[in-house]
Amino acid sequence: MRTRNKLGLAAAALVVVIGWLALSAVVRHGFSARDQPTAVEAFVARQLRRLSVPSAARRAPNPVTLTDEVLAKAREHFADHCALCHGNDGRGDTQIGRNLYPKAPDMQAAETQSLSDGELFYVIENGVRLTGMPAWGKGSSHDDEASWHLVHFIRHLPDMTPSEIAEMEDLNPRSHRHRH
Repeated sequence: MRTRNKLGLAAAALVVVIGWLALSAVVRHGFSARDQPTAVEAFVARQLRRLSVPSAARRAPNPVTLTDEVLAKAREHFADHCALCHGNDGRGDTQIGRNLYPKAPDMQAAETQSLSDGELFYVIENGVRLTGMPAWGKGSSHDDEASWHLVHFIRHLPDMTPSEIAEMEDLNPRSHRHRH
């Protein structure tokens, strides 16, 4: 048998074994959103996210100058639109954030903070398939600017002050019952 044929058979056998292992894991554990992703799932998801962001988008610098006004606008936007899943502090420790699969990420963590500004912008604008992260961008310059503001805010999350978090709590959406 030729070497090329042997390599082809070995590759096919490897694919079958990996498929069998994946199927047996699903049969044993199911698709519960209660489980934490395995280390393999998390690794694969991070790699797929990285590959899904075009390199030009990944390298895009934030065109918005960081000012106190920009952070204030972003803080208000985040409190109203993002905190339901991500929490005012960005840690994802909310009822919804904890029950997503995968869980809402801790945006203060190094894994998120190490993403480029372009990657953060791309995720906000385009969402992430097979997660709870929707695509917020509509392609308008106003939406783009708001997303770039949020990139600055995400960078600021590790330095949030208690007064900023308290301000955000007043800006969080309220239920009809809570307002009355």
